[in-house]
Amino acid sequence: MTAPEAGSAIRIHSYKHNGQLHRTWEDTLVLKGTETIVIGANDKTEVKESDGRSWITREPAICYFHADYWFNIIGMLRTDGIYYYCNISSPFVFDEGALKYIDYDLDVKVYPDMTFDLLDEDEYEEHKQQMHYPGSLDRILYRHVDYLLGWVRQRKGPFSGEFIDQWYERYLTYK
Repeated sequence: MTAPEAGSAIRIHSYKHNGQLHRTWEDTLVLKGTETIVIGANDKTEVKESDGRSWITREPAICYFHADYWFNIIGMLRTDGIYYYCNISSPFVFDEGALKYIDYDLDVKVYPDMTFDLLDEDEYEEHKQQMHYPGSLDRILYRHVDYLLGWVRQRKGPFSGEFIDQWYERYLTYK
């Protein structure tokens, strides 16, 4: 697999299990790009939904993708602290200038005090039935929910105190 180069702008494509495009982010600046990890940043970025709607992100965000984990992490820098939105998803691939992954509906929202909520379990169950997720996939996804929550509790990776700040500072050097 090829990797995006630091300093380049990429698109992010989120798909559903059935292969349908779910959501796209137009411009994310790559801060670090390897075959295993992509760290990107965006601010006021256009997001297009599969139903044709679009919207603009409200605040700067640092995005963390890993090729070995079934989740991705978005750290949003708000005036009252860093909020994290974590998608339970397939590991990413980088293809044709876009970072691509399958979104499996389950999400974890992490607040500045590191409390968290697991979201969209009902949507996950509905799609699991509709799209016939195999039992092995269900086990993988919930195992990675556990990994992700372990990272939150341990302040590991993007949840460490300095991670988002350091990558945001790097982002500012490109602006």
